[in-house]
Amino acid sequence: MLPLTQIIRNFFLRLEGFLSVVFKPLLNFVKNFFGFFTRVFGLTSSNYFLESDGAQGINKEPIQTVQNTTAETPAPSRRRANTKKIDAYYINMARDVKNN
Repeated sequence: MLPLTQIIRNFFLRLEGFLSVVFKPLLNFVKNFFGFFTRVFGLTSSNYFLESDGAQGINKEPIQTVQNTTAETPAPSRRRANTKKIDAYYINMARDVKNN
């Protein structure tokens, strides 16, 4: 990285840190001031502007679920039936390599 760009990046990082420390009390005051009024007027709930379900035409009927009565067959084993032959093949190959 060029030294000039590194100096500029470090300057802006330090400036951002300084301004966040200086203006944090002011921003907290503004946030608390407006937060008080939002709590007083009940604007903290997220659904204060929504109409009722009836006015929107939403029907709240219970969803009926159908139970599956068929028995599930277990998945077949992933192991092959001729694994004994394959195991014996590799064991014999390892013995041959060891002997040579």
